[in-house]
Amino acid sequence: MTHTFSVHVYYEDTDLAGIVYYANYLRFIERARTEWVRALGVDQRRLKEDEGIVFAVRHLEADYHSPARFDDDLTVETTLQAMTGVRIVLLQEVKRAGDLLFSATVTLVALNEAGLPARLPANIRQNLH
Repeated sequence: MTHTFSVHVYYEDTDLAGIVYYANYLRFIERARTEWVRALGVDQRRLKEDEGIVFAVRHLEADYHSPARFDDDLTVETTLQAMTGVRIVLLQEVKRAGDLLFSATVTLVALNEAGLPARLPANIRQNLH
């Protein structure tokens, strides 16, 4: 299953040349991950309050293929690649009219309140499949 999230590029997202500043792609894919999890029925606030579990980025590999520019309409596609009891690996791609601009493989881990790896609850693992 691929989740789609729309992003509009504002002036504040760009550098002096009108090109999206490289770090802003990370903001775009973070927002898309949040909406992906929400669409799967996972309430991250409740997960933290009830289970003491949060998600953290453990590893990220990114490739910049082509620049996005001021006023572009972009789409972030998020696809589950792999999952274990404590780890989720996602492919996230930022596209403009179907053209790939940025891609990242993101590894998330579940952490408990002490910052140690925590097993994802069964109902969440079920929702993510």
